[in-house]
Amino acid sequence: MALYDNATAKDLPLEQDLDLLARLLADTIRTETGEDTLKQIENVRELAARFVWEADSGAADELAATLANLNDAHTVALARAFSYFSHLSNIAEDLHHNRRRRYHRIQGSKPQRGSLSHSLEELSARGISPEAIKTMVAATLIAPVLTAHPTEVQRKTLLDCERTIARTLRMRDRVTLTPEEMEENDAALKRVVLTLWQTREIRAFKLSVKDEIENGLSYFRSTFLKQLPRIYIELEDRLSAMTGEPVQLPTFMHVGCWIGGDRDGNPFVVPEVTLHAVARQAAVAFDFYFEEANKLEGELSLSSRLIEVSPAVRAIAERSPDQPLSRAEEPYRQAMAAIRQRILATAHLLGKFRADILPFEGAEPYANAQELGDDLRAVSASLHAHNSAILASGRLRRLIRAVDVFGFHLAPLDMRQHSGVHEKVVAELFAKAGLEDYLALDEAGRRTVLLRELASARLLVTPYVDYSEDSAKELAIYRTAAEVQRKYGQAALPNYIISNAQSVSDLLEVAVLLKEVGLIALAPTAHAAINIIPLFETIPDLRASDAIVRELFALPQWMQLVAAREGVQEIMLGYSDSNKDGGYLTSNWELYKAEVKLVEVFKQAGVRLRLFHGRGGSVGRGGGPSYEAILAQPAGSVAGQIRITEQGEIIAAKYSDAEVGRRNLETLLAATLSASFPAAKALEADTPERLGLMEKLSGIAYREYRDLVYATPDFITYFREATPISEIAKLNIGSRPAARKATNSIADLRAIPWVFSWAQSRLMLPGWYGFGTAIAAYREEKGDAAIEELAALYRDWPFFRATISNMEMVLAKSDIHLASRYAGLVKDADIAARIFGRIKTEWRRAVDAVLAITGHKELLGDNPLLARSLKNRLPYLDPLNHLQVDLIKRFREGDESEDVLYAIHLTINGIAAGLRNSG
Repeated sequence: MALYDNATAKDLPLEQDLDLLARLLADTIRTETGEDTLKQIENVRELAARFVWEADSGAADELAATLANLNDAHTVALARAFSYFSHLSNIAEDLHHNRRRRYHRIQGSKPQRGSLSHSLEELSARGISPEAIKTMVAATLIAPVLTAHPTEVQRKTLLDCERTIARTLRMRDRVTLTPEEMEENDAALKRVVLTLWQTREIRAFKLSVKDEIENGLSYFRSTFLKQLPRIYIELEDRLSAMTGEPVQLPTFMHVGCWIGGDRDGNPFVVPEVTLHAVARQAAVAFDFYFEEANKLEGELSLSSRLIEVSPAVRAIAERSPDQPLSRAEEPYRQAMAAIRQRILATAHLLGKFRADILPFEGAEPYANAQELGDDLRAVSASLHAHNSAILASGRLRRLIRAVDVFGFHLAPLDMRQHSGVHEKVVAELFAKAGLEDYLALDEAGRRTVLLRELASARLLVTPYVDYSEDSAKELAIYRTAAEVQRKYGQAALPNYIISNAQSVSDLLEVAVLLKEVGLIALAPTAHAAINIIPLFETIPDLRASDAIVRELFALPQWMQLVAAREGVQEIMLGYSDSNKDGGYLTSNWELYKAEVKLVEVFKQAGVRLRLFHGRGGSVGRGGGPSYEAILAQPAGSVAGQIRITEQGEIIAAKYSDAEVGRRNLETLLAATLSASFPAAKALEADTPERLGLMEKLSGIAYREYRDLVYATPDFITYFREATPISEIAKLNIGSRPAARKATNSIADLRAIPWVFSWAQSRLMLPGWYGFGTAIAAYREEKGDAAIEELAALYRDWPFFRATISNMEMVLAKSDIHLASRYAGLVKDADIAARIFGRIKTEWRRAVDAVLAITGHKELLGDNPLLARSLKNRLPYLDPLNHLQVDLIKRFREGDESEDVLYAIHLTINGIAAGLRNSG
């Protein structure tokens, strides 16, 4: 069963990989379920292929009829088969991208866009000196931040199987195998495909936060710990070649994490869980350091009879409690043994480490990561000084960089909570202390009393008063944050994020609460051990963000705290909720405007801006290619400072494979470097005419979106019945509830299941709705000149181009015919006809507008790779949608058997895998 169609010569290896995987899966299905089941699956695939590739409308009707008449066993087998086809396609395509990049490097092709080489060459061509790049990097912070938002429906067990498949396929690609080796390779693939088929795809239990922590840690083991140091080294070596002298860069790029610290709407993130998260992170870091030190101990067998060694290395070696006679003439081995033993002692002190490996008695734990790094640097310096420099340039150099980047905490953990929670806690503390009625105060009054408390050394909390359960939990979390910093250092927990920040008092409340545990202080001197970060996430909040920050910076007390954080203030912008609030076009435009205004506010205040982009996987939540997104930011908004969330299935797509992961990290670095030195064209991009036009288009799109989603009677009914939102809620894909409150309101629904549900039903509404109406209105006003003007913007303005390109991708993945089948799930036919008819009209307008602006004859006209990939996935993706509709209908009509719900969840898994950025 061929998985691919119309491969060109360069893509022949991809076609071969896909055919191999499809054949192995078909053989497994035949063996496990029988020939009849396999024939049924093949028949469905062929019908779908005829419809997709040959535009055979009769095939679509026959497909729908076939799927509606499947028995339970065939239904489950088909859902599983097509789900795995999608996953296997992802593996093969990722491997092929790696293969093509390697080919270009081997052939000496020009550096590809998004690579570090391309960025450095482009900067050099614009006259940016290596010294300027070094200076900028010295004041840079770049961080992808992993979150546990629940759109990753795939189990870690299956991700591990997929890594094995990728590794086994890579071996066929990189090495010429003997017939016996090829036979063993085939057998290895058969084993893992069978394991996949015999493993339950859907978790039979609800994920706990601890499960999410372990899932997140797997990416550090597979990718980050090994690949991030290599990126540092590549940049250092390239800058060294450009300057003609050795370059050593400070630590400027790391991987952050929310898992175990983000308690906004998640009641399961409690102090014990946060402590567990940090301890497990530390254990993973120590495990890596221990293994690498052990390997270096084996490698550095240099004899003191043949080489010299520095006194510093001898001193390290002498500290080892284990001094075997066999190592008496091998000082480097002795030194690495001493370092390894101290790592082990530190691991048992700080982390949940391996209980079966105990340190030697007398091994002294390291006080901090700096001490470990200093010992490793002493070994490196000695090798450099005594004709062994090349021995220091490999594993040892990477380990030194890893210790600098990951420390003893592995990943900086962010804390996050909703502003309303802080308000309630502060109000209770004031009440129990006999102070003002905090909730009765206006904004000015709140600022006055909060600043008074910040300036006072007196604490509000006393052990002699009982607090409510909610307040006691919150106060315990603050004490936990202080404990983490005392044990692991400030870098372990450096950020506190305030969701739904709407006023200056929202930030001052957190400052007062952090003051209670010693992390913030104004008296006797200003002290700030943690960043307080407002998250602006709704349209009104984005519009007010510059005014709030301006008022914040007008407070001398706050500026003292900013000065204590090296003059940097971080601002987080929410893509998900702003989209749910105002629609795709308005969300993007208000985010852009907010950044422009914030750049000016920060410039006037003399404060350095760091933007934290709360982006999801889907375009409706800020997703899309990171490189283009960063370059599309307003000039001056990056300046070497950027953090970006990585969420849901996007984490696996980007970082499960080490090579793909390295490429994505490199792209993030390359884009940040380029954006930090904006070209003259970028500085001139925001003309009054462009800003005015976008304001007009955004206004029209906003009204259309709000009218449908928030003002149309029965729209919430349509959404809940025409998407699998209720079935998704039953799927064990995350520890966090789907809504902040138990209401029937769109406003209270989390943005993640909102977007995920529209993706499953193939409408992708959050990624385009309102745009078509806006463009149609402008065309009616300006005639043909409107499209000419918009086409020029698409060519010349990175912001507009990225906005349209991402929308084009979403529209290409949507399918109005399939969406009509989901509309048929709505019980009230009048509601279905009225609302779906409106959505369908707007979808057609959006497609027409995108094609007119881009000049493409069909969607993705300038992205043939994605267009081909999508077209070849549809024969496996579309049947899952048809099947999902039939299963949901059965389930909602009363067939609530475990098999039916299981099959629905299988289709959700497969559709998410096929779309790749659905949540």
